[in-house]
Amino acid sequence: MLPPQMPTLPPEVKELAARVRNWGRWGADDEIGTLNLITDEVVRRGAAAIRQGRRLTLGIPLDETGPQTGVIPGRVNPIHAMLEVNHPWLRGDPDNFCNSDDMIIMGLQACTHWDALAHVSYEGRIYNGFPATVVTSRGASRCGIDKVKTIVSRGVLLDVARAKGVDRIEGRYAITSDDLDAAAELARVTILPGDVVFVRTGHIQLLFQGQREQYVSPAPGLSLQSVEWFRRHDVAAVGSDNFTGEVFPREVKDTYLPVHLLHLVEMGMTQGQNFNLEELATDCAGDGQYAFFVDASPQCLTRAVGTPVNPVVIK
Repeated sequence: MLPPQMPTLPPEVKELAARVRNWGRWGADDEIGTLNLITDEVVRRGAAAIRQGRRLTLGIPLDETGPQTGVIPGRVNPIHAMLEVNHPWLRGDPDNFCNSDDMIIMGLQACTHWDALAHVSYEGRIYNGFPATVVTSRGASRCGIDKVKTIVSRGVLLDVARAKGVDRIEGRYAITSDDLDAAAELARVTILPGDVVFVRTGHIQLLFQGQREQYVSPAPGLSLQSVEWFRRHDVAAVGSDNFTGEVFPREVKDTYLPVHLLHLVEMGMTQGQNFNLEELATDCAGDGQYAFFVDASPQCLTRAVGTPVNPVVIK
């Protein structure tokens, strides 16, 4: 199902866009947006959150059980194939050196992933006012994921589901700034500039139960009302545990994924979806530590508009 043709944004969304816009904040040639907020001091703050050395990962498996259902053409779940299986390389001698090789075919945003700032556009522009034509059949010459070298910072889990007293938030629920504040209060943490925030709804449980269609839609997620919260706190990046990141179906008639447009185009804030926050949430609830060191760096994919990622959390 292709998104409808994007009309001009409604006046209230245009007003919000103007309030959160970061164009020019880090210079006219900037291509990484809010990731500029991750300074050496911020990384040291993240490292200082390591107490036990306990490691967790947030990526979902790269296999046929992924969340893709065909709703986005071409975004296929990972297809794994063997190229060679115990192939003898020395005169056909199977008792000597043998080699196995494999390959994978997948959509770069088919799994746990970050969106590049060039991922979406509207009114002919991407982040920082670059023309949408910088994205061609060869990929993105501006604001591609290759412009992002690392995403290493202090991470914070905002467990909105737990703050609301539920294990999983039902679909269509629009997360507000009050919800985010309540989750931060539960975590007893202050969100600081340069933090990477992970928002848990528990919705990914449906994917793990094999309910892929229900996982895609309807979904709880970030609302337009939450956008200024991220701008006010100068969050560097946000990862969500659902398919769309934002609440779906959309909040505004005739506007497809408006939170994507405001995060990526206006704010230049990297965002991503399909993060598995379940084990992390259990761990954080157990020790009361919701801030941690995280390395969620992208793959070095030239001109790509997205990247698979398997973030590593160290507590």
